[in-house]
Amino acid sequence: MIRAANSSSDCDPGSTTLARFLTQAVEAYGSRPAVVWNDRTLSFADLLHESASVANGLSELGIGRGDRVAIWMPNAPAWLALHFASAMLGAILVAINPRFRSHEVEDIIGRSGSRLLVIWPNFGGVDFIGMLDEMDPHLLGPIEYVVLYGEGSVDVVGDRLRKRVVSYAELAMAAPTAIDHGSSVIGSNIFTTSGTTSAPKFVLHSQQAIVAHASSVAKAASYSPDIVHLLSLPLCGIFGFVQAMAALASGSCLVMQASFDIKGAAELIRANNVTTLCASDEMLARLFAASAEQVPFPSLRWACFGSFSPELSDLPSQLAERGVRLVSVYGSSEMQAIFAHQQVGAELPVRAVPGGHLVAPTAQVRVRDISTGDLVGHSTAGELEVKGPSLMLGYFGDDNATAQAFTSDGFFRTGDLGRVLPDGSLVFMGRMRDVLRLGGYLVAPAEIESYIQRHRSVEACQVVDVAGPSGTVAVAFVTLRPNERFSAAALEEFCSERLAKFKVPRSFFCIDAFPVAVGPNGTKVQRTKLREIAAQRIAANR
Repeated sequence: MIRAANSSSDCDPGSTTLARFLTQAVEAYGSRPAVVWNDRTLSFADLLHESASVANGLSELGIGRGDRVAIWMPNAPAWLALHFASAMLGAILVAINPRFRSHEVEDIIGRSGSRLLVIWPNFGGVDFIGMLDEMDPHLLGPIEYVVLYGEGSVDVVGDRLRKRVVSYAELAMAAPTAIDHGSSVIGSNIFTTSGTTSAPKFVLHSQQAIVAHASSVAKAASYSPDIVHLLSLPLCGIFGFVQAMAALASGSCLVMQASFDIKGAAELIRANNVTTLCASDEMLARLFAASAEQVPFPSLRWACFGSFSPELSDLPSQLAERGVRLVSVYGSSEMQAIFAHQQVGAELPVRAVPGGHLVAPTAQVRVRDISTGDLVGHSTAGELEVKGPSLMLGYFGDDNATAQAFTSDGFFRTGDLGRVLPDGSLVFMGRMRDVLRLGGYLVAPAEIESYIQRHRSVEACQVVDVAGPSGTVAVAFVTLRPNERFSAAALEEFCSERLAKFKVPRSFFCIDAFPVAVGPNGTKVQRTKLREIAAQRIAANR
């Protein structure tokens, strides 16, 4: 069963609706720029007007409270307008990654029961209409309307898909409605979980949780109307979405890219004097690698980043020398991105540590021992459990998964290994499913990986566990630096010099590149596939 949203006063300003949130932003910031998009600038008032018009247009199509509106398109001001419009009607916006293809999209539409789908035909040369045409008609059955953003003939597409098709421009021309049928405590947004699962879960957030968290992030990060954001992360992912909402909460300006590309991002940063952005470490590395200047972006002061690529562990120190302070953050779709973040003013060794201080004053974090199930004190590693106003209502359509995700006293079981420091900040050490059980001890893979990466031949390292005849053993995969040769014996000797015997990998393998999964919040290494490769290679060598 979906959990009831917390309606107590500790969630203020989250006790308001998204419509009221945007109205309050207009009252405070009115004609100030909210979104810069190509050659168009939308003020906060413009965004409210477009959102209210689209809400009326959707209402005329019969969209109302509880209906699901799926949006399968890249970033655009229309994405935000559809988000607020759906909330005004009490509908639920289902965010679909524009990188997804037929199989994934038909599954999401079918399981969510979406009545309306918004697409941007031919964006990036991709035939989205053709993919819709290929999908299982049974799974697309709930869809009554397809909304075309941008180019595309409504009549031609309608005949091809056998659905009623309308243009986004038509929705946006409707008279703006002042009605707010939303509620702070009902579901308003669905995000799909990332990772390598074949059937992602649907994370359902309330209007209250989104508004409260946007305010908390804005205050904790000291966002203000003087801040200019580059939004390159996709709005369909929780990282980009939270950045956008926090910017709107603070009167900041969003300079928006449809999707990330290095040249375009660099041009936008320089042309708009961008001061901050959120990105994965891989995005930041590519952006700065393309610029020869020591300080390529003088206006860019700092950036929130997620650490996904083991070979980029030195990125915070490298970019500090190039004028940008990187700040590590922690979060997930279920608790929302930037649930915790390091302080911008902290020293580099602290700022680079995944985790940080909780952004919401009423948020809580605790640690549970993996083996005993008991709660443990400061600096002891275990599973992180969190509670706060930004938590999801539950997994839409999956009551069993929702029940398993929460403790009896309302804490969310993150599935993450970490610890809490005496100052109340948390340290994220890795996913629980990736934790190694070696020699009777729990070991975070990152501990072994970071040591192996000190070897002169190693560019990056990933360590996984594999079941062997005498128990679980560690196996290390490495990529090599240019002009270096692989030697398993040399790496084993290197590890034996400084690591406990049970932490020394039993096998070392060289690999050209780690298998990865690309999601809206970043690129993640697929450790499950590495385990499969390790098992195959070990078996072949017996």
